[in-house]
Amino acid sequence: MTSPPPFRMTVCGIEELPNHCEAGVTHVLSILDPSYPVPDAFGGFGEHTRLELRFHDAEAPRPEHVEQILALGRDLVTEAPTQAHLLVHCHAGVSRSTASMLMILAQAQPDLPAPALAERMLRIREKAWPNLRMLEFAERRLNRQGALIDTALRLYRYQLTVRPHLRESMIHGGREREVKAAQQASG
Repeated sequence: MTSPPPFRMTVCGIEELPNHCEAGVTHVLSILDPSYPVPDAFGGFGEHTRLELRFHDAEAPRPEHVEQILALGRDLVTEAPTQAHLLVHCHAGVSRSTASMLMILAQAQPDLPAPALAERMLRIREKAWPNLRMLEFAERRLNRQGALIDTALRLYRYQLTVRPHLRESMIHGGREREVKAAQQASG
């Protein structure tokens, strides 16, 4: 049996934000496209710590974005577990947000194997397709010896099996590299 995560977690897309106003969120990681306005829903969240990052999904994430995400994760671990609640969102709640969640989990629970982290993430967001570029930066920073990447590729393969429509959607969104890697992944 694996230990529970050190804080509560939620992942969603922008349109789902109003559903979480009363959830007791203490920390928000908001990942928006560069020109997208700040969502009005944050006005209903009450007091919370918010990190807002702005970058596109396909090829724009940079190492400094990953560093900022991991710093937020380190801050969360210092909160009382019964009080801390992290909400991570991006546009659709599929890629940038789930990559962020996976790397925060990997940092918070370094002894938990990557497949177990991915299972935990899937329980939080079943349509997860974590951004590979972000995970590549996190992999180096967290020294997971390729385990996060391998797990992400297996997850892509799984998602293409249960959600075949994602193939064209990901290719159209500039994520063909991830689709090809999923097709070549073992397991």
